[in-house]
Amino acid sequence: MTNPPEHLSPQWHCLTAQPDTLGESPFWNPHEKRLYWVDIPGQRLRRMTVGSDLTALHAVEDWQLDEEPGCFAPAQKGGWVMALRNGIYQADIWGGELTLLAAAPYDTTKLRFNDGKCDPVGHFWSGSMYEPRDQAAGVLYALQRDGQLQAKATQATVANGLAWSPDGKTIYWSDTASHCIRAWDYDAPTQALAHERTFAQFPMKPKTWTYGTPEAQTYMGRPDGAAVDAEGFYYAAMYEGHRLAKIAPDGRCVAFIETPVQCPTMPCFGGEDLKTLFITTSAHGRSEAELKALPNSGCVFATRVDTPGLPVSFCKN
Repeated sequence: MTNPPEHLSPQWHCLTAQPDTLGESPFWNPHEKRLYWVDIPGQRLRRMTVGSDLTALHAVEDWQLDEEPGCFAPAQKGGWVMALRNGIYQADIWGGELTLLAAAPYDTTKLRFNDGKCDPVGHFWSGSMYEPRDQAAGVLYALQRDGQLQAKATQATVANGLAWSPDGKTIYWSDTASHCIRAWDYDAPTQALAHERTFAQFPMKPKTWTYGTPEAQTYMGRPDGAAVDAEGFYYAAMYEGHRLAKIAPDGRCVAFIETPVQCPTMPCFGGEDLKTLFITTSAHGRSEAELKALPNSGCVFATRVDTPGLPVSFCKN
């Protein structure tokens, strides 16, 4: 008999004073002791230095852009690679000039890049989302050394949850709209995906869902961004579900981790020992009642955990 998921309520600390509209794509740079993330509608990249004291608010540096960033990753040679609405770019210095690596291979009036990161050997990946949200037109792309974008998976409306197992042999990718997380066997040298399966499927959102109702309390949410720990557990931010879902490598949901907001968007691990769990969150489109009850929606939070997470993969494209 399978045990029901454990319900955990850790102590979360709010780290930022100014909320994001929609915070996403956090990663920890261990060389700088900095947390990086994006505010998608705010069209900015953000970063802050984080020490061992999680009880204080932290100063945040912003890099304002001309279009929406979906995700970005640190580059091994320095700087960053980022997926913006119109393509994949690189920059060498914070706030510096952007160089186009690959133009977006889709209609930018209807799609944009969303969640992404580097695979364990340093290839930059990003999935697209279809903004009308009436068809699964999102695609998962991998940037090649020659600057080409190769499609690796399809059939997503809102691409999210990209992550790899500790041994790099399993890749995870979710579609937030269908509440589904998929997994494939992954071969890093060839970037081949094989043996597609459903890793986790969550119930759909009730049509009567409204903040503060019983439906809002029992709804698990839908899988957004994700991170994997050193033991191979997959942590999915459950948007509108006020929780993270901790899922074992065999697909069992072993725990729900309560969050201080209704809409967590993506976790990542950081700190000196990779035992600080950070989450970005959203205030985008939330009701007046929800924002009044949860005024820190959109802020970055952190808590301490027992098991370290996987370090960020640096881009080698």
